[in-house]
Parts: sequence; C-alpha cells; structure tokens
Amino acid sequence: MKTQDMNRDWIATARTLSQALPYLQRYEGATVVIKLGGNAMGSDEAMDSFARDVVLMQQVGVKPVVVHGGGPMINKMLADLNIKSEFVNGKRVTDKATVEVVEMVLSGLVNKRIVHAINSQGGRAVGISGKDANLMGCEQTNPDLGFVGTPTDMNPAIIDELGQAGLIPVIAPLGFGKNGETFNVNGDTAAGAIAGAMNADRLLLLTDVSGVKGADGEVLTSLNSDMIRSLTTEGVIAGGMIPKTETALDALEAGVRAVVILDGRAPNACLLELYTEHGAGSLIRNADPDAS
Repeated sequence: MKTQDMNRDWIATARTLSQALPYLQRYEGATVVIKLGGNAMGSDEAMDSFARDVVLMQQVGVKPVVVHGGGPMINKMLADLNIKSEFVNGKRVTDKATVEVVEMVLSGLVNKRIVHAINSQGGRAVGISGKDANLMGCEQTNPDLGFVGTPTDMNPAIIDELGQAGLIPVIAPLGFGKNGETFNVNGDTAAGAIAGAMNADRLLLLTDVSGVKGADGEVLTSLNSDMIRSLTTEGVIAGGMIPKTETALDALEAGVRAVVILDGRAPNACLLELYTEHGAGSLIRNADPDAS
C-alpha cells in the first residue's frame, strides 16, 4: 500500500471516530439489551467480532446485556442423544427429557462459549439464566407444547447488580414456574421481557435478515408501532418476522424506548446501529412522534 493511501485510511478512520462523538455521548449510561442468535453465533470469527463490539460498547459507557438463543445447538444435541421430538402445528413439544437437554445446552455449552468470547476480548462477562435470582418467572405457554414458557414475573435486580459491578450479563432464555419446573423461553421473547423490565434504551434483535421489509422488498429503516400493525394486517410482515415484530411491540409497550431489528451477519452491526447516523437495520418506535 502506498503511503498516501495509508494516510487516506488514517484520515477516514479519524473522521469516523469524530462523527461518532454525538452518538457516544447519546448512549453513555444507556442500557442496551442485545438478542444474539442466528449466524452471529455460527463461527468463532463472528463470535469474536460480536464480543469485541460488546466490550467496546461497555468501554464507552453503555450497559450491555446479552440474551442468546441456541436452537441449532439444541437440535444437534437432541439428535446426538437420539431424543426424538414431536411437533404440534409446526412447534416442538418440549417434554421433560427435551427440556433437560435444552437447559444443558443453553446454560452450559452456548452460554459459556459467549462468556468466554467476551472475556477473551478483555471484558468481564458472567453467564446466568432466567432461573437465577428469580429473574424470569413463567407460565406455561400451551399445555400441548410441554415445558415452553411465557415470562410473567420479571425481577431484573441481578442484572442491575452485575452491571454496577462492571460485569456483562449473558443470559440463557430459561425461566422457572411456580412449582419449580424449568421452562424453555423463545430467545426473542426473553430478550424483550428483560428489556422491558429494565426500561432499556434499546433492544437490538440480531437476525439473519437485513431488517423489516416493505411491500417493495426494500428495508424500512424507521417504523412505528402503528405501521407495524398495518403491515402485518396487510400481509407484508409475515412468517418468521411476525414474532420478532410482536416482541418489538411488547417491549415498547413495557417501556423500551426503541427496538432495532438488524442483520447479525453484518460485521460490527451493533456499532453501526448505535454510533452512525444511518444505523444498520429497522428502528421501531412507539407511534408517538416525540418518541426517540
């Protein structure tokens, strides 16, 4: 590389850092809940990149909270153990044997991999689940689906305490029932419930798509709750995007300032969303035009 090219790169880097200043100031002290899933968890390189972003966010004053999924890892472990699953209307029935595997994979294999990745980048992460310190009490979602839970009673004190100690919480989406049973909770649903309980400034849902798309197939960079409902009624929002937008609406109603559905496959997606003018996905706010 020629010297002048290197100089141009340095200047561009300095300009990018300078332009990030108002966003660094904007998010200082803000709680940002990040749902990690999909391809962002698929490779060591992607995991390391995500971990670096989380550590940087904390370094500049953000209070990051990571909630993760782990569906592909659960499927692999069930297959390895020759545990066959039944399905009702396309949804897995989580029986007692299955929920034990789910807890083992989510709280063990997946959770500790993320914790290790963050710690390897200089952060101080601690792995917990929704069962720890009574974080996420649940009710059974549907008796036909077995041990699948819906969060009903949130107690985020443990998250606050970890944050005050300079630790980054990494949370497996497991909850507990009134009789002590373990419930498997959808990762997006768990992240939304946690963000709502904390009145988070942002909920970032990392997905394997570029965001919410309009009827023309283009990503909609800014939406409000009324637009989401309208697009869903019209069938523009469909399939796997529906539960994500429903999570967004529930989180907004619970007190989250804004939700972003963004492409976790993009390098540094979280940094692009928080610290650049253009963002990196679909920003969803309440219908109130003064919401931010």
